[in-house]
Amino acid sequence: MPTVRDDVRKSLIAGSWYPGSPEALRQVVDDYLARAEYVPTPDELIALISPHAGYPYSGQTAAYAYRQLQGRAYDTVVLLGPSHRDNFGPIAISNKKYYWTPLGEVELDHEFIRALAHKVSVQRVGQDHEHALEIQLPFLQRVLGTFKLVPIMLGLPFYIVGEHARFTCEQLAHALADLARGKRVLVVASSDLSHLDDYAAVKKFDARTEELIAAFDVEGLIRYFWQDGECRACGDAPIVAALLTARALGANRVRVLHRTNSGDVTGEREHADYVVGYMAVGVYKSDGGRRTKDEGR
Repeated sequence: MPTVRDDVRKSLIAGSWYPGSPEALRQVVDDYLARAEYVPTPDELIALISPHAGYPYSGQTAAYAYRQLQGRAYDTVVLLGPSHRDNFGPIAISNKKYYWTPLGEVELDHEFIRALAHKVSVQRVGQDHEHALEIQLPFLQRVLGTFKLVPIMLGLPFYIVGEHARFTCEQLAHALADLARGKRVLVVASSDLSHLDDYAAVKKFDARTEELIAAFDVEGLIRYFWQDGECRACGDAPIVAALLTARALGANRVRVLHRTNSGDVTGEREHADYVVGYMAVGVYKSDGGRRTKDEGR
């Protein structure tokens, strides 16, 4: 990795979670995208949900989400993810000017971030160890090209703090919708699903998560995320905040584009030591505003 300036957030996962050279990274991302289904629709794409494991595990699933950006343009991408390692409080954003990947620098949308900080409490951080946001960037760089970034780390997961996370998600969603309304803004939630040592249990619990998301049942999803104290999605708060933001922006249709898990990817199912679920989702605004029974799947 080349030397980076002080105003650039360096990569901590290039060369491990995804390829470290520009050529190899472009090829891997483009190959994933070429194998993902594109679902044409005239509806406005407001938000995506994409997984954040290493590319050999979840890269193909992520491609199903980013493939839907074909032919679309956005000026700003609001990227919502959990904070796996650092405790920065409810809402945190890097204070760097750029994020770096082997495909180049991505400039943060500092005007948007300053406006957001006037609406909600935002902790600006100089250094973080979070992979969930960065791992989405090569896909966005390949599909969108030029865009500005609002990288938000949420530190109050439902599976740990319970329903108390709801206020932060609602407050953030209201602020994001106010700032995004009438602009070309894409919201992306970065999250894996169940993390268990039981393949069958992951399939069962992730099926329920898919059912609730496909129905755009945010209330039911919030209850499911916290009531049994198990991690049904490590980015449960980012998912809820993204869905609430999309709904406030007029989204009325959800399509689950792909769902799998690490056991299916590796072939290690019944005897797997650890299984993680992955899902790609698109959230749309339909001019008709009416959704048939199977349009959400």
